[in-house]
Amino acid sequence: MFDCQSCGACCSVYRVSFYWGECDDAPGGQVPAALTLPVSPHMRCMAGTQARPVRCVALQGEVGRQVSCGIYTQRASTCREVQAGDAQCLKAREAWGLSPEPEHLPPG
Repeated sequence: MFDCQSCGACCSVYRVSFYWGECDDAPGGQVPAALTLPVSPHMRCMAGTQARPVRCVALQGEVGRQVSCGIYTQRASTCREVQAGDAQCLKAREAWGLSPEPEHLPPG
């Protein structure tokens, strides 16, 4: 099983763009607008993901070792769609030189 909290590669490879209405300055939005930048009139992205080198402003910790998302419960739909071990995950891990093989975590 892949452990996102020991990876973080996706947060440091991809532009995290999403519909502006997901931001907390829109009715019903939850992504902190202060941590985003405009991409177009209808799209925003997480600051730090708009250009290379990519690192989402909400990512805390060291990629490939121990990470967490500072806005996990408020993260964008784009982030929610990436699943540990899916094609996007594996591509990001490869870009960081991380193993494409899942870690074998002890039971518990």
